Amino acid sequence: MSSPQPIMEGRPGLTGAADAASTVHVRDLESLARIDLAPLAPRIDREGLYPEAVLRAAGAAGAFRYHLASQNPAGTTDIAAAVDAMAVLSAECMSTGFCAWCQDACAWYVENSANEALKREVLPGLSRGELLGGTGLSNPMKHFSGIENLKLSARPVSGGFVVNGMLPWVSNLGEDHYFAAIFQVEGGDGRAVMALIHCSDEGFSLEPCKEFTALEGTRTFGCRFKDVFVPEDRVLADPVAPFIRRIRSGFILLQMGMGLGVVEGCIRDIRESGQSLSHVNCYLDVQAEDLETSVQDARAALRVLAETPFDESRDYFREVLQLRLAGSELALKASQAAMLHAGARGYLAHAPAQRRLRESYFVAIVTPAIKHIRKELAKLEAA
Repeated sequence: MSSPQPIMEGRPGLTGAADAASTVHVRDLESLARIDLAPLAPRIDREGLYPEAVLRAAGAAGAFRYHLASQNPAGTTDIAAAVDAMAVLSAECMSTGFCAWCQDACAWYVENSANEALKREVLPGLSRGELLGGTGLSNPMKHFSGIENLKLSARPVSGGFVVNGMLPWVSNLGEDHYFAAIFQVEGGDGRAVMALIHCSDEGFSLEPCKEFTALEGTRTFGCRFKDVFVPEDRVLADPVAPFIRRIRSGFILLQMGMGLGVVEGCIRDIRESGQSLSHVNCYLDVQAEDLETSVQDARAALRVLAETPFDESRDYFREVLQLRLAGSELALKASQAAMLHAGARGYLAHAPAQRRLRESYFVAIVTPAIKHIRKELAKLEAA
């Protein structure tokens, strides 16, 4: 992989979001995305190529540390800057942007846990991309919303837990990767525990999923636990409910990097289509300028909410969910517009427009999906 070359201008969304050193890293990330990632995007999408080298380089450029106060040189929990970094990758390839979110989420869990050993031994590597990881919380987040039951169960044993069960889809995984899991403890009191799992743990196995229509390069597997021993020193939260309340807003806000990146990629595609089709594309309802205004509004709202990610109030969480919903809807709107602007050219196998259309649907269905968010909002309104 070639070394990233610095560019002259940083993205507008990053102005004021990071210190001078962080801005240099973001410029490196932009070059990495343009020079190394963009040419790989069709292979990642169509062949299932896992962008491991790009992810590790992005970590070295600082992409995975902004939201981690203990790893960010500024000493701040800068979720807005983390979103900006993720959007840089997602604008070129949302499969890679999604893997970046998985990485950010995994590190977010460790950062906010009370497990000092994991903070010393694992967190620095996650923040630098030297260690890679997934999130594993799709099923638990649905469980806490009353949509699914927990799919993992555990019995307490000396020194930890023995876990059994199957998680259907967990992404950004490999034999040397970490991810977080939540399991129901046997005993009838409803207690659940969250722990960090390593894919090399004895009794744990990765099972291939059926082929997806998009995001094939995200290393998404089924995760089978067969008498997997999880030691106490890997526990992130016990009990888990208070921990989920602490991390959930950051978990959701960080996802905005995927949607915003897709929209910004669509804006670029629309402008490129306009170089030869502006005389007819001008009759379409959604133009690049409309989307740019919406992106600016979303970024402004994000920066306000990102200032207090540990606010556990009902009103704050409602605003977080509303922004995330708006991000999904904007991604869908932008990708459809880009496809219409591209016309028949958008149907070509390697055309960015049809890829972004499929990516935008993932923004809308990844946990929390649009229907999940609307369920939560209805519950908040009824409370």
